[in-house]
Amino acid sequence: MGFLGRLFGKAVETVKPAIPAQVMNVVAPDGKEIPPERVGLNGEYDESGLAKRVAAAFDDQNLPDDGQLWVAQTGSKVVLRYNPSAESILDQAKKIAMSVDGAGSVVAEPNS
Repeated sequence: MGFLGRLFGKAVETVKPAIPAQVMNVVAPDGKEIPPERVGLNGEYDESGLAKRVAAAFDDQNLPDDGQLWVAQTGSKVVLRYNPSAESILDQAKKIAMSVDGAGSVVAEPNS
């Protein structure tokens, strides 16, 4: 299934997203600029746009998904929540997440 489908629903995964190459200066149909962290998979406004683009990047980079790593966002900060079994891929996940346009920082928090 992959990160995108598991974290954001099967419906999202069924259509290959047209992830914008860069998310700076994206303008919504109403003429307002969309903040980089709110640009969705297809260039639309999306509250979870950055998290979805990070999940898609994990899938594109073939990061193993065993259901032990989750992606969220707080503004431009990517939050990776993980179980101990995901520690082996955490460094790779952080690097991938930071490479996604609009990510200002990445933090990893263990699930409690």
